[in-house]
Amino acid sequence: MPKELGIQEQVFGGEHHTGRVARPLWTAMKRGLLGRCPNCGEGKLFRGFTKTVDTCSVCGEEIHHHRADDLPAYLVIVIVGHIVLGAFMGVEATSTLSTWQHILIWVPLTIILSVALLQPVKGAVIGLQWAFYMHGFGGEKDGAGSHHGA
Repeated sequence: MPKELGIQEQVFGGEHHTGRVARPLWTAMKRGLLGRCPNCGEGKLFRGFTKTVDTCSVCGEEIHHHRADDLPAYLVIVIVGHIVLGAFMGVEATSTLSTWQHILIWVPLTIILSVALLQPVKGAVIGLQWAFYMHGFGGEKDGAGSHHGA
């Protein structure tokens, strides 16, 4: 039915039925986590804090079409939230700190952890997209007008 309607199936991954070679997921995510190209692991992935390079300077892999969007920020919120809330509850149960002391501890810790994790998590998401041939990493273009509100 989708073909009669002009809908094209979108396939992710390197499974045998796609004719694509499976890419190493964990290696690609680790490379992204370290700020390196998910393809070669040598070139830099970022040219700014969260701004990616257009292409890898070492292997030439195009990076510009990734669609990490808001997922890295949501993942950082979940990760940091669990760390800070767990630590806060432990400290609250075992000490008698005032509200101001808690604020002085947990607000800066939350900000520092969030800033420290945002780039690595975004790199890991880009590595995941590369490993699964998502959003242009498989050589095909995404649908017209599907990126950045176009």
